[in-house]
Amino acid sequence: MNKTALITGATSGIGYATAFEFAKHGMDLILCGRRLNRLEVMQKDLSKLTNVHILNFDVRHKEATFKAVGSLPEHFKRIDILINNAGNAHGLDPINDGNIDDWDAMIDINVKGLLYVSKAIIPGMTERKSGHIINIGSSAGKEVYPKGNVYCGSKHAVLAITEGMRIDLNPYGIKVGAINPGLVETEFSKVRFKGDKIADTVYQGYKALQAEDVAEVIYFAVSRPPHVNIADVLMFCTAQANSTIVKKEL
Repeated sequence: MNKTALITGATSGIGYATAFEFAKHGMDLILCGRRLNRLEVMQKDLSKLTNVHILNFDVRHKEATFKAVGSLPEHFKRIDILINNAGNAHGLDPINDGNIDDWDAMIDINVKGLLYVSKAIIPGMTERKSGHIINIGSSAGKEVYPKGNVYCGSKHAVLAITEGMRIDLNPYGIKVGAINPGLVETEFSKVRFKGDKIADTVYQGYKALQAEDVAEVIYFAVSRPPHVNIADVLMFCTAQANSTIVKKEL
């Protein structure tokens, strides 16, 4: 029987690449996102490779999250793999100049959204005593950088929650791990800088990680033998040494 994976934030970046990586290996997919048109295009494309169901909702909204997961048809109710990928960064400001709406968005999506989706899916895993959860963190969850305050705090929370999940779900044989990328060339910076042209400069002068690079590591983690759990991965592009040091060619 094919395994079924649910991926949040599936319409762009790492989630999008992970959906295609999983489909290549024949996994059934539940793709979640806020942009219905993108979900529908993905469903059409990936249905040539595997079974695909789409869920159009925003992880920030608790009721919508539980309603969406509860609406899954019988064939998709058994979720073997959960990829908590939905996340965002808004703004890059010192704490004294921070925008409270930006803070709310980051906490609501990166932390509370991850918890809502997990809460909707974990009961099925504990009942079956099997499952695998991968939370997509960030190098920002490992170290704090200037003007990263709340975003870094949200990603530190993801790592703490991941470790707590792994402890609490250990009696049920459920694997839990985190994949933490550094700079990845996606729509991430366009969202962070709200469409400002500065976003175009973030990935200039070096080769950043691509979403496909991260997707391959995620697939590696979920395809290990039953006795192996990849608990934590920190990955950078070669040019990046940490959150603030990047070797750029002029």
